[in-house]
Amino acid sequence: MIFLLLSLVSLPAVSQDEETSEEEVVQEDSGFTDYISMDPAFVTHVGAADNKPTYLKAAVSLRARSASTRPALEAHMPRLRHELVMLFGEQTDIERLTSMEGQQALREEAKQRINAVLEEQQTGESIAGVLFTEFVVQK
Repeated sequence: MIFLLLSLVSLPAVSQDEETSEEEVVQEDSGFTDYISMDPAFVTHVGAADNKPTYLKAAVSLRARSASTRPALEAHMPRLRHELVMLFGEQTDIERLTSMEGQQALREEAKQRINAVLEEQQTGESIAGVLFTEFVVQK
């Protein structure tokens, strides 16, 4: 026990850059999670234009791994909502959209698009995931 305490006291000095990167790693590994709701829910027409109208209602929450992600998401929320409206409107395969695999693929595509916007805007942030808290397809 004494050896352990002495080894901690004799740690080498860490530069500010190294200290920051270590803090970031600890923060990511700390299990921090923040859920950001994209209100209101999305409602859009899906499916092929020549078919009977089919609508999608999706309530979306974004999962962040750090506290600094929320302000970046809020600052760019109009653009992020636009990206998801476009993504949802592109869906033409209703059978795939109503399957678990299709919904998982849609969540992954939504995550990629949101992270691409955050990267384009040079926020230095990214989201860990997209969750559908409500997902209804009405045929």
